Amino acid sequence: MRHRIAVVGGGPGGLTLARVLHRHGCPVTVLERDPAPDARPPGGTLDLQEGLGQLALDKAGLLTEFEALSRPEGQAMRILDTAGTVLRDWRPRPDERANPEIDRKQLRDLLLGSLDVQWGREVAQVVPGTGEGVLVRYADGRQETFDLVVGADGAWSRVRPAVSSATPQYTGVTTVETSLDDIDTRHPDLAELVGDGSVAVYGANRSVVAQRNSGGHVKVYVKFRAPLDWHADLDLTDVEATRSGLLALFDGWAAPVLDLLGHGTAFVHRPIHVLPVSHTWAHVRGVTLVGDAAHLMPPLGAGANLAMLDGAELAESIAADPDDLDEAVRAFEEQMWVRAERWATITTAGLERLVSPDPAEALALFEQVHG
Repeated sequence: MRHRIAVVGGGPGGLTLARVLHRHGCPVTVLERDPAPDARPPGGTLDLQEGLGQLALDKAGLLTEFEALSRPEGQAMRILDTAGTVLRDWRPRPDERANPEIDRKQLRDLLLGSLDVQWGREVAQVVPGTGEGVLVRYADGRQETFDLVVGADGAWSRVRPAVSSATPQYTGVTTVETSLDDIDTRHPDLAELVGDGSVAVYGANRSVVAQRNSGGHVKVYVKFRAPLDWHADLDLTDVEATRSGLLALFDGWAAPVLDLLGHGTAFVHRPIHVLPVSHTWAHVRGVTLVGDAAHLMPPLGAGANLAMLDGAELAESIAADPDDLDEAVRAFEEQMWVRAERWATITTAGLERLVSPDPAEALALFEQVHG
């Protein structure tokens, strides 16, 4: 099979798709706008679930390597109330492998292997139905044609407009992210608070969650309901002004919780956008989507897992029916849409409960998940 296949986006979904195609002997090119693998911070840790992300890695032949890199202890979860009282302190069994953590950089390096990735190749537009294939126009003015272009390029996909007019919509919930480095040495009291996994504190319509990564690095996420332009009078590059603004939102909360924000050295605004829960499209020959490009949903642990399984299953569908590329893609889409709608429904409801007027909703959701 010598189909010309391009994957736009070098995140977990795109790389898993390329890796499984490569394993089946199918040539594929990954187009990634980042100029190099380490061009920007990779983001926080990911929990890969047994029936989703771990299944995708198994299809890629990488599950053993993942198990050696992952942190099962990172599944631990502690919940406090705003006064600092511990409400729940869940720790995994020694053999618990339901959703161990792995840093994004470690996962990217694992998936990359010897894949053909064209770094610094930013896609501007995808035009299907040109007669010679699908035309990909690059931001630098160059262009190229392929038999299949897969959009694995996230929430603001440049590939999506070729198949769908849907655009992400703001949920009314925003996130501000900061981080702490070398926490065990520099802030041992906060290291104890976070533990081996995560600590979460839920109040009315707002929360603070801190999650341990490897190497003593901790990501801190603040979520709250606000207009999209809530920061119009605030310069988010002004660290002290941003810190003061956030601390005011959590006035009266326990001092250790506020210290998670007090020691942050930079703040990044990440408003939560979603696509429609039942996002589908009329099949377009030569173009399809995976991951957030296809089914952007609230970031509650499903996104990367679904993207990776999307990629693995699309690759297997292509490898199983190499003589009819279009039918292989069509069959994959039908299967993906059903699963994506189910998870979008779950995560949308989950976000409503985690950022709720009643903090008891978040605790009830935790009890439901952990039994």
